[in-house]
Amino acid sequence: MVHRESWMPAEAAPVLASLGDPRVKPELPACQLEIATSVHRDVADAVAELRTCRELVATACAPDLALVAAPVHPLVEGPTALSPTEHAAGLSARYRDVISRQLVSSLQVHLAFGDADCTLSVYHALRDLLPELTALAACAPFTAGRDAGLCSVRPVVASQLPRQGVPPIITSWHQYAEDLNWAVQGGAVANASEWWWELRPHLRYGTLELRVLDVQATTAQTSAIARFVHALGARLADLHHLGRLEPPAPTWRIAENRWSALRDGVRGELLDLRTGEVRPTRRRLHHLIDTTEPYAPGSLDDVRAMVEHPPVEHLRALGPERVVPWLAEVFTV
Repeated sequence: MVHRESWMPAEAAPVLASLGDPRVKPELPACQLEIATSVHRDVADAVAELRTCRELVATACAPDLALVAAPVHPLVEGPTALSPTEHAAGLSARYRDVISRQLVSSLQVHLAFGDADCTLSVYHALRDLLPELTALAACAPFTAGRDAGLCSVRPVVASQLPRQGVPPIITSWHQYAEDLNWAVQGGAVANASEWWWELRPHLRYGTLELRVLDVQATTAQTSAIARFVHALGARLADLHHLGRLEPPAPTWRIAENRWSALRDGVRGELLDLRTGEVRPTRRRLHHLIDTTEPYAPGSLDDVRAMVEHPPVEHLRALGPERVVPWLAEVFTV
């Protein structure tokens, strides 16, 4: 939430209180809110609910306030005020000043497979593809009013905290439970919600939660990416049942590709995780889209359009001073 006069952060609590909708929740920064849709089998229904929630919050705002969906605030870099919640106070006590610098926002997509073995296999397959998804969704070039030289600076900001980036290999659900137990009992984390990797099993919902995606400015862009991810999950589950998924790749190799993806977006290059062959990221994404499209309910041409005309380039053309008003204008589109 921002002030229209300065386009700087504004406190979200009064709007949240007046709205009283359980789908719209306070986030860690006092200026930030989270929209959590219900469970849906169809992506179109989930996106329709997201659009409705965006419209509800926008309507609840005073005339001098606006809402923007941005992975980071393009004009802000330093610490921001935290929400006056027990959760925020606990994180602040453990992570000090770093936690107040986490004015970041991602598009989080949950996928449910209904089978423990399949879920773990797809976890590792999606883990390999985190760089491609990073490149596709990257739309955060600005910080502190300047171009950071990256297509997404959000992961760099988030990396000030532990348990960020490429998640570890999970050899079994037993090992995962042991790791969480070790971290909680030792006080490294308060609970499983602080397993902040860019992909994680979600214990409460029994899903895989994909957290690598930059939040998108519009619901139309959100729809394109969510439909692609949903279809990709279905394709990977099918490959699991056919016994055709590769063993998990080493973490550092995925991390190397991830750095290229957040730096260069779809205009960069990625290494094959097994052979080391270098290929343009656009070509890898087009191949991934082509092989995934049969699992989608319709065409993925809108995803192809994002590869050919990445949203980050439109943001760069606007520049940091003009991008926040534009983000406010398209919030409900």
